[in-house]
Amino acid sequence: MVRRAAESGAELAVLPELFLSAYNPPALNADPAGTFLKANEYGVIDDPRLDPLRDNQIPVVIGSAVSYPDGRHTCSALVIDSRGQITAAYDKQHLCGDEEKDLFIAGTRGATLVVGDWRFGLGICYDGCFPEHGRAAADDGVHGYLVPAGYVDGSQHRRDLYYAARALDNTMYVVFANSAGGEAPWKLSGGSAIYDPEGRCLGRGADEGEDVILATLDPEQLNLTRSKQSMLADRLQSQGTNRSLHII
Repeated sequence: MVRRAAESGAELAVLPELFLSAYNPPALNADPAGTFLKANEYGVIDDPRLDPLRDNQIPVVIGSAVSYPDGRHTCSALVIDSRGQITAAYDKQHLCGDEEKDLFIAGTRGATLVVGDWRFGLGICYDGCFPEHGRAAADDGVHGYLVPAGYVDGSQHRRDLYYAARALDNTMYVVFANSAGGEAPWKLSGGSAIYDPEGRCLGRGADEGEDVILATLDPEQLNLTRSKQSMLADRLQSQGTNRSLHII
Protein backbone atom coordinates (compact mmCIF):
# COMPACT_ATOMS: atom_id res chain seq x y z
CA MET A 1 0.00 0.00 0.00
CA VAL A 2 2.85 2.39 0.74
CA ARG A 3 4.38 1.55 -2.62
CA ARG A 4 1.04 2.25 -4.33
CA ALA A 5 0.88 5.61 -2.59
CA ALA A 6 4.45 6.51 -3.56
CA GLU A 7 3.92 5.47 -7.16
CA SER A 8 0.83 7.70 -7.24
CA GLY A 9 2.90 10.69 -6.18
CA ALA A 10 2.43 10.67 -2.41
CA GLU A 11 5.22 12.29 -0.39
CA LEU A 12 3.99 10.93 2.96
CA ALA A 13 2.00 7.82 3.95
CA VAL A 14 -0.02 7.28 7.15
CA LEU A 15 -1.28 3.87 8.33
CA PRO A 16 -3.51 2.95 11.30
CA GLU A 17 -2.98 2.49 15.04
CA LEU A 18 -1.24 -0.78 16.04
CA PHE A 19 -1.28 -1.66 12.35
CA LEU A 20 1.79 -3.90 12.49
CA SER A 21 0.23 -6.27 15.02
CA ALA A 22 -3.47 -5.50 14.34
CA TYR A 23 -5.56 -3.70 16.92
CA ASN A 24 -6.41 -6.62 19.20
CA PRO A 25 -5.46 -6.08 22.85
CA PRO A 26 -5.98 -9.74 23.92
CA ALA A 27 -3.55 -10.89 21.21
CA LEU A 28 -0.95 -8.33 22.30
CA ASN A 29 -1.38 -9.33 25.92
CA ALA A 30 -1.01 -13.03 25.06
CA ASP A 31 2.17 -12.62 23.00
CA PRO A 32 4.09 -9.44 23.84
CA ALA A 33 7.37 -10.91 22.57
CA GLY A 34 5.85 -11.49 19.14
CA THR A 35 3.79 -8.32 18.87
CA PHE A 36 5.86 -5.55 20.50
CA LEU A 37 8.77 -3.99 18.59
CA LYS A 38 11.89 -3.30 20.64
CA ALA A 39 13.19 0.26 20.72
CA ASN A 40 16.45 1.46 22.20
CA GLU A 41 16.57 4.23 24.81
CA TYR A 42 16.31 6.84 22.04
CA GLY A 43 13.26 5.21 20.46
CA VAL A 44 15.16 3.85 17.46
CA ILE A 45 13.92 0.48 16.14
CA ASP A 46 15.95 -1.97 14.08
CA ASP A 47 13.76 -4.94 13.16
CA PRO A 48 14.26 -6.87 9.89
CA ARG A 49 10.50 -7.51 9.63
CA LEU A 50 10.12 -3.84 8.75
CA ASP A 51 12.70 -3.85 5.96
CA PRO A 52 10.05 -3.69 3.18
CA LEU A 53 8.85 -0.37 4.60
CA ARG A 54 12.36 1.09 4.45
CA ASP A 55 12.53 0.88 0.66
CA ASN A 56 9.74 3.23 -0.44
CA GLN A 57 11.76 6.47 -0.20
CA ILE A 58 8.89 8.43 1.36
CA PRO A 59 8.26 8.96 5.08
CA VAL A 60 5.75 6.56 6.63
CA VAL A 61 3.79 6.97 9.88
CA ILE A 62 2.52 3.63 11.18
CA GLY A 63 1.16 2.35 14.48
CA SER A 64 2.87 -0.31 16.59
CA ALA A 65 3.20 -1.60 20.12
CA VAL A 66 6.69 -0.76 21.39
CA SER A 67 8.78 -1.97 24.33
CA TYR A 68 11.61 0.13 25.78
CA PRO A 69 14.71 -1.02 27.70
CA ASP A 70 13.32 0.49 30.92
CA GLY A 71 10.33 -1.86 30.76
CA ARG A 72 7.76 0.57 29.39
CA HIS A 73 5.23 -0.66 26.85
CA THR A 74 3.64 2.00 24.66
CA CYS A 75 1.13 2.39 21.87
CA SER A 76 3.25 4.37 19.45
CA ALA A 77 3.37 6.08 16.09
CA LEU A 78 6.54 5.02 14.29
CA VAL A 79 8.11 7.29 11.72
CA ILE A 80 10.10 5.63 8.95
CA ASP A 81 12.05 8.43 7.32
CA SER A 82 13.15 8.65 3.70
CA ARG A 83 16.54 7.16 4.65
CA GLY A 84 14.92 4.10 6.21
CA GLN A 85 15.55 4.92 9.88
CA ILE A 86 12.67 3.87 12.14
CA THR A 87 11.85 5.78 15.31
CA ALA A 88 9.04 5.53 17.84
CA ALA A 89 8.32 9.23 17.41
CA TYR A 90 5.19 9.57 19.53
CA ASP A 91 3.62 7.53 22.36
CA LYS A 92 -0.17 7.74 22.73
CA GLN A 93 -1.03 10.09 25.60
CA HIS A 94 -4.72 9.26 26.08
CA LEU A 95 -5.23 5.52 26.57
CA CYS A 96 -8.74 4.30 25.84
CA GLY A 97 -10.38 1.73 28.10
CA ASP A 98 -9.06 -0.81 30.57
CA GLU A 99 -7.56 -3.02 27.83
CA GLU A 100 -5.18 -0.29 26.67
CA LYS A 101 -4.44 0.88 30.21
CA ASP A 102 -3.50 -2.68 31.21
CA LEU A 103 -1.11 -2.96 28.25
CA PHE A 104 0.49 0.44 27.88
CA ILE A 105 2.03 3.39 29.68
CA ALA A 106 0.72 6.74 28.47
CA GLY A 107 3.10 9.05 26.64
CA THR A 108 4.14 12.30 28.29
CA ARG A 109 4.95 14.59 25.37
CA GLY A 110 3.65 15.69 22.01
CA ALA A 111 5.58 15.37 18.77
CA THR A 112 5.83 17.35 15.55
CA LEU A 113 7.04 15.77 12.31
CA VAL A 114 8.68 18.01 9.69
CA VAL A 115 8.40 16.91 6.05
CA GLY A 116 9.85 19.47 3.68
CA ASP A 117 8.11 22.77 4.42
CA TRP A 118 5.25 21.07 6.25
CA ARG A 119 4.85 20.57 9.99
CA PHE A 120 2.57 17.78 11.23
CA GLY A 121 1.40 17.09 14.76
CA LEU A 122 1.17 13.40 15.70
CA GLY A 123 -1.76 11.89 17.58
CA ILE A 124 -3.19 8.39 17.97
CA CYS A 125 -6.93 7.65 17.93
CA TYR A 126 -8.35 8.69 21.35
CA ASP A 127 -5.95 11.66 21.47
CA GLY A 128 -8.04 13.25 18.73
CA CYS A 129 -11.15 13.16 20.94
CA PHE A 130 -9.60 15.87 23.11
CA PRO A 131 -9.69 19.33 21.51
CA GLU A 132 -6.70 20.45 23.57
CA HIS A 133 -4.48 17.78 21.98
CA GLY A 134 -5.04 19.11 18.48
CA ARG A 135 -4.78 22.67 19.80
CA ALA A 136 -1.38 21.93 21.36
CA ALA A 137 -0.22 20.82 17.93
CA ALA A 138 -1.62 23.99 16.36
CA ASP A 139 0.16 26.05 19.01
CA ASP A 140 3.39 24.42 17.83
CA GLY A 141 2.77 25.83 14.38
CA VAL A 142 1.65 22.69 12.57
CA HIS A 143 -0.10 22.69 9.22
CA GLY A 144 -1.61 19.23 9.67
CA TYR A 145 -2.44 16.54 12.20
CA LEU A 146 -1.68 12.86 11.50
CA VAL A 147 -3.82 10.39 13.43
CA PRO A 148 -3.41 6.60 13.13
CA ALA A 149 -6.52 5.09 14.72
CA GLY A 150 -8.40 1.93 15.67
CA TYR A 151 -12.15 2.68 15.82
CA VAL A 152 -14.30 -0.40 16.36
CA ASP A 153 -17.54 -1.10 14.52
CA GLY A 154 -20.41 0.91 15.99
CA SER A 155 -18.37 4.06 16.50
CA GLN A 156 -18.74 5.43 12.97
CA HIS A 157 -20.59 8.57 14.04
CA ARG A 158 -17.84 9.66 16.42
CA ARG A 159 -15.16 8.54 13.96
CA ASP A 160 -16.53 10.90 11.32
CA LEU A 161 -17.12 13.82 13.69
CA TYR A 162 -14.02 14.18 15.86
CA TYR A 163 -11.39 14.61 13.16
CA ALA A 164 -13.42 16.94 10.97
CA ALA A 165 -13.90 19.02 14.12
CA ARG A 166 -10.18 19.02 14.93
CA ALA A 167 -9.49 20.25 11.38
CA LEU A 168 -11.98 23.12 11.68
CA ASP A 169 -11.05 23.94 15.31
CA ASN A 170 -7.47 24.54 14.31
CA THR A 171 -7.72 25.35 10.59
CA MET A 172 -5.34 22.52 9.77
CA TYR A 173 -5.35 19.47 7.54
CA VAL A 174 -6.13 16.19 9.28
CA VAL A 175 -5.12 12.74 8.03
CA PHE A 176 -7.07 10.00 9.83
CA ALA A 177 -6.06 6.37 9.14
CA ASN A 178 -8.30 3.63 10.57
CA SER A 179 -8.07 -0.14 10.14
CA ALA A 180 -10.94 -2.18 8.72
CA GLY A 181 -12.10 -5.72 9.45
CA GLY A 182 -11.35 -8.29 12.13
CA GLU A 183 -13.60 -10.19 14.51
CA ALA A 184 -16.00 -8.70 17.06
CA PRO A 185 -15.55 -7.15 19.56
CA TRP A 186 -12.38 -5.93 17.85
CA LYS A 187 -13.86 -5.50 14.39
CA LEU A 188 -12.60 -2.14 13.11
CA SER A 189 -14.72 0.26 11.13
CA GLY A 190 -12.48 1.65 8.37
CA GLY A 191 -13.56 5.03 7.05
CA SER A 192 -10.06 6.51 6.79
CA ALA A 193 -10.30 10.14 5.69
CA ILE A 194 -8.40 13.32 4.90
CA TYR A 195 -9.93 16.66 5.92
CA ASP A 196 -9.16 20.16 4.72
CA PRO A 197 -8.66 23.10 7.14
CA GLU A 198 -12.42 23.79 7.23
CA GLY A 199 -13.26 20.18 8.08
CA ARG A 200 -14.41 19.19 4.60
CA CYS A 201 -13.60 15.63 3.58
CA LEU A 202 -11.14 15.44 0.68
CA GLY A 203 -11.31 11.64 0.47
CA ARG A 204 -12.75 8.79 2.52
CA GLY A 205 -12.19 5.04 2.49
CA ALA A 206 -14.99 2.51 2.77
CA ASP A 207 -15.99 0.95 6.08
CA GLU A 208 -14.93 -2.46 4.72
CA GLY A 209 -11.83 -3.51 2.80
CA GLU A 210 -8.48 -1.88 2.11
CA ASP A 211 -7.74 1.19 0.04
CA VAL A 212 -5.22 3.98 -0.46
CA ILE A 213 -6.71 7.47 -0.04
CA LEU A 214 -4.81 10.30 -1.70
CA ALA A 215 -5.15 14.06 -1.31
CA THR A 216 -3.06 17.11 -2.09
CA LEU A 217 -2.39 19.46 0.82
CA ASP A 218 -2.32 22.97 -0.56
CA PRO A 219 -0.39 25.69 1.33
CA GLU A 220 -2.32 28.44 -0.46
CA GLN A 221 -5.62 26.92 0.66
CA LEU A 222 -4.29 26.61 4.20
CA ASN A 223 -3.23 30.27 4.29
CA LEU A 224 -6.49 31.43 2.73
CA THR A 225 -8.54 29.49 5.26
CA ARG A 226 -6.54 30.84 8.17
CA SER A 227 -6.94 34.40 6.91
CA LYS A 228 -10.74 34.02 6.72
CA GLN A 229 -11.29 31.70 9.69
CA SER A 230 -9.01 33.38 12.20
CA MET A 231 -9.93 31.42 15.35
CA LEU A 232 -6.30 30.66 16.19
CA ALA A 233 -5.40 34.34 16.10
CA ASP A 234 -8.59 35.61 17.76
CA ARG A 235 -8.94 33.24 20.72
CA LEU A 236 -8.48 34.65 24.21
CA GLN A 237 -4.96 34.19 25.48
CA SER A 238 -5.69 34.72 29.16
CA GLN A 239 -8.06 32.47 31.05
CA GLY A 240 -7.78 34.54 34.22
CA THR A 241 -10.59 36.94 33.24
CA ASN A 242 -13.33 34.29 33.30
CA ARG A 243 -15.80 34.68 36.15
CA SER A 244 -18.99 32.87 37.10
CA LEU A 245 -22.24 34.82 37.35
CA HIS A 246 -24.49 33.74 40.22
CA ILE A 247 -28.14 34.80 39.99
CA ILE A 248 -30.11 34.66 43.24
